[in-house]
Amino acid sequence: MQSENPIIADFVKIANSAAGTLAGMGREAREGARERMREALGGLDFISREEFDAVKDMAAMAREKVESLEARIAALEAKG
Repeated sequence: MQSENPIIADFVKIANSAAGTLAGMGREAREGARERMREALGGLDFISREEFDAVKDMAAMAREKVESLEARIAALEAKG
């Protein structure tokens, strides 16, 4: 028959409990970090690539229009 040493059995129980506690703490820390990231990113306003490209194109057209108007004003000022 094999006899079980109560000190070793208690040590194994404590080690198993500590491992379970550490694993639980790790899960809680990960979930907490994920929640903080969701809160931090939730306040930011992101736009889609299509919206960005549309605004970029609008700015380019406005820039061209301004350059055209500046040239017309310069021509009118040169006449007058």
